[in-house]
Amino acid sequence: MKLERLLVPIYLPRWLLKSAVKVKRALIPPAPPPFRSPINIAGERNVEWTFLSVEMPNGPGEAIEFGCEQGFMGLLAAQKGFHVIANDLQEQPFTWQHPNVEFRQGDFLQLDLPRNHFDLAINCSSVEHVGIAGRYGIELTQDDGDIEVMKRLADILKPGGLLLMTAPCGRDAVMAPWHRVYGSQRLPKLFAPFSILKEFYWVKDVQNRWVLTARDKALDFQPRNDPNDGHGCAYALGCFVLTKNS
Repeated sequence: MKLERLLVPIYLPRWLLKSAVKVKRALIPPAPPPFRSPINIAGERNVEWTFLSVEMPNGPGEAIEFGCEQGFMGLLAAQKGFHVIANDLQEQPFTWQHPNVEFRQGDFLQLDLPRNHFDLAINCSSVEHVGIAGRYGIELTQDDGDIEVMKRLADILKPGGLLLMTAPCGRDAVMAPWHRVYGSQRLPKLFAPFSILKEFYWVKDVQNRWVLTARDKALDFQPRNDPNDGHGCAYALGCFVLTKNS
């Protein structure tokens, strides 16, 4: 026999209703709030690659991509008419081939590259890893490795050459074994050889979506490190168009 549940209203005096509600809350805890995934860096490449794609100038010319990984931006630069040197510390098995892209594996600071040669440099969230041992084949800690890379990029760019880059931003931090976060102290040091032509900043909202924000708010963001999962970290994101100082 199927049983049906009947809801029968019971009317109580106000003073007794309040007491009954207190008893119910004591015996039956309220339902937990809906789960919200923690803020992390998911989707950062969507922001970075669209920014770099929009700001990528047309060739012809000479370009270098530092920390190329899969070489996406180097390939884009080649399709824009540049001859590209794509550099990474580790071997990169590209899933494509382009006649104007030359891969060079090795330490960027040790590569034989001509001074005042390149019209364009690309650095998509790469410089922050330099000198932080434990990832991407980096074995030695170098406190100023990132600063040296930026100086070298300025050295090999032509006067007036462009550097397109993105980097983690927030309160200054070293999030070992992953990368640095650039704030009000280290970001000016990083950019010392350059002038800023454009800058945009992004942070995550409560729904874990990247949203545009002001510079001050981004550089005041409190980063969070997850030493076991680089993608579980949290920081703001900076997108920059820089030009070499004359």
